Amino acid sequence: MTRAQQTISIALLLTSLYLAVFTEVIPFPEKIQKEIVPVIPFWALISFGSYLLFKLGWGVFTFNDVPEAHKELMGQIQQARAELKAKGVDVGED
Repeated sequence: MTRAQQTISIALLLTSLYLAVFTEVIPFPEKIQKEIVPVIPFWALISFGSYLLFKLGWGVFTFNDVPEAHKELMGQIQQARAELKAKGVDVGED
């Protein structure tokens, strides 16, 4: 099973469970059913967004901790500048 298939399977399972709870096929106490269940999708979306922002921030924060990737990226930048200069594009020097 590929990672995409696994992700889709998990998403379908969670969606099915949520719909079963939301339509009261799986009963919960009334307070939970009326106050918590309707906001679960918003909570999940906000949590997922927060997780992705954390991952992005952590990647930026720890970028210098990967010297090989830094060297490779700087080499690619120099190569791109050289190719653009050869085509007559002014790229400016730092």
